[in-house]
Amino acid sequence: MRKSFRLKDLDCANCAAKMERNIKKLPGVRDAVVSFMTSKLTVEAEDSEFEAVLGEVERVIRKVEPDCAIVR
Repeated sequence: MRKSFRLKDLDCANCAAKMERNIKKLPGVRDAVVSFMTSKLTVEAEDSEFEAVLGEVERVIRKVEPDCAIVR
């Protein structure tokens, strides 16, 4: 499954790159793209574990940039 989300309060391109790198390392993530220009996150993961993976993605995002959040 591949889904895209808007990122609220993404403030810097370096943070977006860090998020993308760390999200790609998560177990269950096939691919991830974080675009600073469009404030968009695209995640690809297995259908059966997508919600669990998304929870870990949110944790990574908050660790890199505490004010940033996924808009569902």
